[in-house]
Amino acid sequence: MNWTALAEALFGAGPAPHGIAQDGDFLHGTVVFDGAPLTVVGTTNHAPIGVDLALRQARVVLDTVRDHPGRPILLLIDTQGQQLRRRDELLGIHRAMAHLGQAIDLARRQGHRVLGLVYDQALSGGFITSGLIADACDALPGAEIRVMRLPAMARITKLAPERLEALSRDNPVFAPGVDNYVAMGGVRRLWTGDLAAALRAALAEAPRTDVRADDGRARGGRRLAATVIQRVLDAA
Repeated sequence: MNWTALAEALFGAGPAPHGIAQDGDFLHGTVVFDGAPLTVVGTTNHAPIGVDLALRQARVVLDTVRDHPGRPILLLIDTQGQQLRRRDELLGIHRAMAHLGQAIDLARRQGHRVLGLVYDQALSGGFITSGLIADACDALPGAEIRVMRLPAMARITKLAPERLEALSRDNPVFAPGVDNYVAMGGVRRLWTGDLAAALRAALAEAPRTDVRADDGRARGGRRLAATVIQRVLDAA
């Protein structure tokens, strides 16, 4: 689903149904949802997240924290991952993306409900520093989600591709796909049917604490993460 069709499904059709603007691959604006303002920020066109896009998104989040205390924030996610360019590496893309993640974390700590929605594609660092830091990250059923393709994983881990393919059939950790991210707890729920009702429920029910590991254990996708986390906390 493209972002304009999504916006109409969420906020209504008409000549001016919402306040979201597109500037290249960058989406931003304020909409009124159920009578209350909602900050919307994100990307489109399978955007690679470079220094510029990371900082622009962070600016919207930080401006919301400064100017609109407590206002909910919706992250619209469609990214092919981090920008692989020499310019961005020289400018410190790792710091820009970390800054975006810290801005989202600050908003959460200041009482803003931050919700991520993968409406098209979510890959690699562009997803990790946005949706996976929100209070909750949801997705449309047709979304494509992965952090690393199996051939790349094979090169990094030095495991045979055939071995990884076999593991991916039984273990969501090794497999791409939105259903596997639901099983692992990375995606809290899939939105089907009435998308406006799904947004309303997601904003009302987004957890104030990180429950991804607990969801992964309950769903069988990450059986040990919650236990390991608790052991580390108990030992601190």
